[in-house]
Amino acid sequence: MISSSTKLTITASTPGRICFFGEHQDYLGLPVIAAAISRRIQVAAHQAEQRGFRLDLPDVNGSVNIPFNGKPLPYPQSRDYFRSAVNVLLREGFTFGKGIEGDVHGNIPINSGTSSSSALLVTWLTILTQLADQPRQLPAEQIAELAYVAEVLEFGEPGGMMDHYSTAVGHVIYLESQPKIRLEKLNPPLGTFVLGDSQEPKDTIGILGRVKFGMLAIIKNLKTINPHFSLDESASNEAAEFKDFLTKDEYILLKGNLENRDILRDALILLKTPIGPGESFDHVRFGQLLTAHQANLRDAQRISTPKINRMLDAALTAGALGGKINGSGGGGCMFVYAPERPEAVAEAIEQQGGKAYIVTVAEGTTVAKE
Repeated sequence: MISSSTKLTITASTPGRICFFGEHQDYLGLPVIAAAISRRIQVAAHQAEQRGFRLDLPDVNGSVNIPFNGKPLPYPQSRDYFRSAVNVLLREGFTFGKGIEGDVHGNIPINSGTSSSSALLVTWLTILTQLADQPRQLPAEQIAELAYVAEVLEFGEPGGMMDHYSTAVGHVIYLESQPKIRLEKLNPPLGTFVLGDSQEPKDTIGILGRVKFGMLAIIKNLKTINPHFSLDESASNEAAEFKDFLTKDEYILLKGNLENRDILRDALILLKTPIGPGESFDHVRFGQLLTAHQANLRDAQRISTPKINRMLDAALTAGALGGKINGSGGGGCMFVYAPERPEAVAEAIEQQGGKAYIVTVAEGTTVAKE
């Protein structure tokens, strides 16, 4: 770490996340179920007399050095989340009369669909609010909202709010974004997962643009045919009445979105079902629902890849109960539910050329002072 000029060091840590259900649906106004995982990003920082923001990033052999004079920061490049976090907080009334120095460490796979960028942004916002001129410890939900503004709205990107809420709040969450934000914390007795990084680069912005805006165009078209059509309320079998008005790919995409919506609803019932004396959680059914979701992501949204399909098949053969691609797709990570023999499942994934990590559901952002 850059040498400290004060005794008070703030250390904030935020997990990555996996999306159980609702992949590629939150930005369409549909709910999601996501979970924080036990791989994290940590920022340890302190105030310094020289104004500005300076961070070492040894994991990527980089650094951040942002001069600051109290005014909003320009963006030399898009998606500069270190700067956008500062600008968002300036608009919230925070001020930074002193500098902030520190370092960043993490073990979340980068650019692989496990929300490493959102976790970093949530962590950085937490640090900034704690080391501002008038420190405030904001609720996790508020940090998540600020992170969404700083990552998505600030740069006009086509993402949703799942990443920010799931990493900041932690554990398992059910999140509705329409007609207003509704967050429900779930506590199912889940076992281990195995995360598999395909190590294939992914095109987050390109895929989000195609799948999101393609679906929005379909909905607009359908409303001219049936003004009562609703992605939230129309039954899955209603898709058939529009088959003649859509291309084959459009029809498959519509049907897949409606089916994924219903899979999430079944999963929510399962995850919220109380476990009585002598009863146990239905781990097999949970895995089956994950695999059903993957089938649509592979065939309707077309975001999976041959390598990820092979990794999933190998993991299921080795004993996993179900799984899916994770994140925007076109590469990146997949995960499987493997409450038994996760080491064998991890080995099977690596035999297919992936990098495997055994993970569990984890708590959200934590803060420590020393």
